[in-house]
Amino acid sequence: MALPLFPPESDPGPDFVGLLSQTGTTKNAVSSADAAGAAATAGALVPAPHATTVVALRFGGGVIMAGDRRATMGNIIAHRGMEKVFPADRYSAVAIAGSAGMAVEMVRLFQVQLEHYEKVEGTTLSLEGKANQLAQMVRQNLPMAMQGLVVVPLFAGFDTARALGRIFSYDATGGHYEEMDYQATGSGGRDARSTIKLGFREGMTQDEAVDLAIQSLYEAADEDSATGGPDLVRGIYPLIAVVDAEGYRPVPEEDVAARFGALIARMQAERAQ
Repeated sequence: MALPLFPPESDPGPDFVGLLSQTGTTKNAVSSADAAGAAATAGALVPAPHATTVVALRFGGGVIMAGDRRATMGNIIAHRGMEKVFPADRYSAVAIAGSAGMAVEMVRLFQVQLEHYEKVEGTTLSLEGKANQLAQMVRQNLPMAMQGLVVVPLFAGFDTARALGRIFSYDATGGHYEEMDYQATGSGGRDARSTIKLGFREGMTQDEAVDLAIQSLYEAADEDSATGGPDLVRGIYPLIAVVDAEGYRPVPEEDVAARFGALIARMQAERAQ
């Protein structure tokens, strides 16, 4: 298949979504969106799984991003082991809350777009550029959000130009805002933020930040039924990732399990006193 050629005035350049639009690849997607809109108007929108609580916080060398594993559909647990934290590229990560299927699809397209830009331009987008691109994608989902299929991500990464971690939050209209130190979103976001607020301090080590993220998800699960805590029977634990000068890397599951075990043992000891 030959590569498509465009006149200069309509060349999409590194804009991957623009390329799909120019070649007509998005026609089926638009038709599907119209069909979903008609179904919603008729009151026949099918219930869809929703991802719940994700958090991000800064530490001295970068950022920590974490998310629980539960997806819900009303009062039903739709999935116990969903992944909500993904690498966007080498130096950034994105976590999802809201309509699970649409959020995962948005993340995949975001990953491809960043890779496409890098291959075309020979350089990576700035961290602000990545945050702006994700905001455009959230805004494009606004018609579906008005029908209940809301996607509200968190974006964080290591700014190689400033040598520090940065966090961006979003609303359903595509508005995005840089956070100073931490943020949490999803149904358990308020409880997670409260826990982080009480324990956060400037210049935390990576281990301290990971422990605080774990505690925030534990407290959120204790208050919010849609947030999944550690499942000791099935061996399911929240996903946690670190983004620093070395890039994105997940915290090993056995390390997360050991930290949850230590947290539970400490809380049991405090309660026994």
